[in-house]
Amino acid sequence: MNRTQPLVLGIESSCDETGVGIVRGTALLSNTVSSSMDEHVRFGGVIPEIASRAHLDAFVPTLQEALAAAGVTLDDVDAIAVTSGPGLAGALMVGVCAAKALAVATGKPLYAINHLVAHVGVGLLQPDGGGPLPANTLPENLGALLVSGGHTEILRIRSITDDVELLGSTIDDAAGEAYDKVARLLGLGYPGGPAIDRLARTGNAKAIRFPRGLTQPKYMGTAEEPGPHRYDWSFSGLKTAVARCVEQFEARGEEVPVADIAAAFQEAVVDVITAKAVLACRENGITELLLGGGVAANSRLRQLTEQRCTSAGIRLTVPPLELCTDNGAMVAALGAQLVMAGIDPSGIGFAPDSSMPVTTVSA
Repeated sequence: MNRTQPLVLGIESSCDETGVGIVRGTALLSNTVSSSMDEHVRFGGVIPEIASRAHLDAFVPTLQEALAAAGVTLDDVDAIAVTSGPGLAGALMVGVCAAKALAVATGKPLYAINHLVAHVGVGLLQPDGGGPLPANTLPENLGALLVSGGHTEILRIRSITDDVELLGSTIDDAAGEAYDKVARLLGLGYPGGPAIDRLARTGNAKAIRFPRGLTQPKYMGTAEEPGPHRYDWSFSGLKTAVARCVEQFEARGEEVPVADIAAAFQEAVVDVITAKAVLACRENGITELLLGGGVAANSRLRQLTEQRCTSAGIRLTVPPLELCTDNGAMVAALGAQLVMAGIDPSGIGFAPDSSMPVTTVSA
């Protein structure tokens, strides 16, 4: 096996995207994604059984397209990496079984990858196929802010292959989940993130003041005596506040100011996310921050994160949008880092873990 610039095939199936990506070291060769989102729209959210069936249908064509785009064959591949968690149990099972089958058929080593850490590893890729980088060259004092439909977390990354620390996370809804639920309340449909982001640009974010969860002194504490949720988030109360707001307008027989509510809701989300993330960075010596996850596509989140990082002297990195959302390239990228670091493969005896902790880089 080539351990200096390994050719790694990555497979992602944790939710509703079937992704296959191929990298050589840190050079991105192909990234093919098939989404089943359209099949979930009428239900207002992802239906696990539908997602699993969609992965079954999409996997082989997606694999063939990724190999063709990279100009390689399965025989050329040095290793296979697959998301083994966290995610939807049935969806993970499809990708893991496909990866195990490929590993057995080709004799290639198999790495079981943590989906969340892969969102950080994607920051190492050279999307233009440009100059390869040596292993584990993420900058020192690195943090990662991951914001998606299933996760909202702030991490400290000492080593991408074996030392990831969770500093804070949501204690209930993820930010993307809150967007979907509020969009449903406002009649905006699914997925909620893009719809609210678009509408918020026409609304007045100051028209309504929605709560910022877990920002009271009893939760925050001080730098010397941190409270129990100093770096954590909560969005369930915000969602309820939006519901009560809509009900009050309707009870008075007034037209619901949907654009203003969307703007005020979005401001509440991005305000508390960025404030707590920058606080965690400043108090933990983090000077480099990577923003990832599907909600990283949100224009206001990107704008406010950039502003607050600049003010705090933190350098912000945001991967290209197509690499922020779930994809196989990020799985391949982390797999390549494990190969280059000399980490042993996982074999085929592992099982998918829908609640895999972020501190576990590889099963």
